[in-house]
Amino acid sequence: MKKGSLFVFFLFLAAVTSDLDSDRRALLLLRNSVRGRPLLWNTSASSPCAWHGVHCDSGRVTTLRLPGAGLFGSLPLGGIGNLTQLQTLSLRFNSLSGPIPSDFSNLALLRYLYLQGNAFSGEIPPFLFTLPSIIRINLGENRFSGRIPDNVNNATRLVTLYLEKNQLTGSIPEITITLQQFNVSSNQLNGSVPDSLSGFPQSAFEGNTLCGKPLNPCEGDAETPNSPPVSPPSPPGKKDSDKLSAGAIAGIVIGSVAEKGEENGQPRNVEAPVAAATSAAVHKESSAANVPPAKASGSGGGAVSKDLTFFVKSFGEFDLDGLLKASAEVLGKGTVGSSYKASFEHGLVVAVKRLRDVVVPEKDFRERLQVLGSMSHPNLVTLIAYYFSPDEKLLVSEYMSRGSLSALLHGNKGNGRAPLNWETRAGIALGAARAISYLHSRDSTTSHGNIKSSNILLSNSYEAKVSDYGLAPIISSTSAPNRIDGYRAPEVTDAQNLSKRKSPTHQQLTEEGVDLPRWVQSITDQQSPSQVFDPELAGHQSEGNENMIRLLKIGISCTAQYPDSRPSMAEVTRLIEEVSHSSGSSNPISG
Repeated sequence: MKKGSLFVFFLFLAAVTSDLDSDRRALLLLRNSVRGRPLLWNTSASSPCAWHGVHCDSGRVTTLRLPGAGLFGSLPLGGIGNLTQLQTLSLRFNSLSGPIPSDFSNLALLRYLYLQGNAFSGEIPPFLFTLPSIIRINLGENRFSGRIPDNVNNATRLVTLYLEKNQLTGSIPEITITLQQFNVSSNQLNGSVPDSLSGFPQSAFEGNTLCGKPLNPCEGDAETPNSPPVSPPSPPGKKDSDKLSAGAIAGIVIGSVAEKGEENGQPRNVEAPVAAATSAAVHKESSAANVPPAKASGSGGGAVSKDLTFFVKSFGEFDLDGLLKASAEVLGKGTVGSSYKASFEHGLVVAVKRLRDVVVPEKDFRERLQVLGSMSHPNLVTLIAYYFSPDEKLLVSEYMSRGSLSALLHGNKGNGRAPLNWETRAGIALGAARAISYLHSRDSTTSHGNIKSSNILLSNSYEAKVSDYGLAPIISSTSAPNRIDGYRAPEVTDAQNLSKRKSPTHQQLTEEGVDLPRWVQSITDQQSPSQVFDPELAGHQSEGNENMIRLLKIGISCTAQYPDSRPSMAEVTRLIEEVSHSSGSSNPISG
């Protein structure tokens, strides 16, 4: 090699080493600034490229993925913002707070930004939309306030913008770039939906005071004020849904809708017959002469309520009469009752479940609901309100637009279906485990009572939220266990006496007489465990097979014959976190 060439080579090598040292210092500053579970990085190593969550290319840090790492505190200046070659950043589902550091504006090569599920606050910085390479931004489920920046259109490559469940105010700016995914639901936005965004579903805008297609028409539009409320479109071949009137509830009560959807994880659009006999308990109490609706209350009380008892009001205020007038879409029939989607005229959408086989007295029912209503966790479906009468018991909760995990796994298998990849499934398992671990931490007796894939619901960003938790103690003890659809630990005979180490589900044999947990155990012990994996994961097995097997074995340990041999949910959560963190590339949509 000529002296000149050798000089250039060493000059280049020195520059690369210097740049990587700069990246290392930036990562160490991040590590020393945030709190929570420590980042187990081998700081004695000169290169950060082998550290957990860090990926390098051409001697520079290009990817930083630390989802669900238990981090909290604020991001420092001079940390991530100094990783000038960074292309992917995922800090989703931590507890990070404060503003997005201003030096993020240095990230000229950043393509994917996933900060959802934290507590970031302040205004959304406009410089995010001046990053020349940005493709996906997910800031959902934080505490951002103020207006949506007016310069969104500067991000000409942007295809995904998720801003749901923040505290954003004002109107939605006119967005002319071609977005493929968009969500601003559950904020405090007002005004009209820009025409350029009117093709997105109603769920992308609900939970605000917005109007215009796909929501209700704005005042002064061509449609008259008496026009019927705009409802989400029904699937092909289905009739439009009726109002959730007393007659609609009666249709569910008398069983005239043959719902089987939720039992196999597939929601059904079933029209509830308005002509059916009225549900006297609900109808009389909501329309009794000279009896004004009771005020929303969180006390739970013991008095007979003529309205809903609320736990949270952040989803919007409504009363029983308003709920009965909402547009209804039957979702299915589950273990503890029928469920349906209720869409209000102002855009709010909630889920309503009509409980069946409630056998406890009113006082016990209300006390139990007070316990459930006081629970708050990012991976639990939020209980908004309930209604009690001797003949009707309704639960109102947040609506999850992606439906259940069961529906996504076993539903439409036709062309065009995008199967859940391995990383997304691992994240869903982790979210569900965290929810159950939280339930178990509440007291010595709290358990879910009916955990199965159709009770694991998904947000737009594929975050798992567990539903139907803690209802077993108020449901008939003689019938509840026999209705539960999945595996049940051998010692479980009474759904009201579940322990933290008892699986709350039902028979161990499939329709072919196969003991599923024992079959999986035998396959894992004697043959390749890959034989029990979903065929849709075949393309991921070469790169993630080890982690799939680890997660499979965690599941097997939870079905051990003797309760003392099963890990606690806190331990299960820790093990799944390790699997999730060691997974390779993440879902480009969810980060």
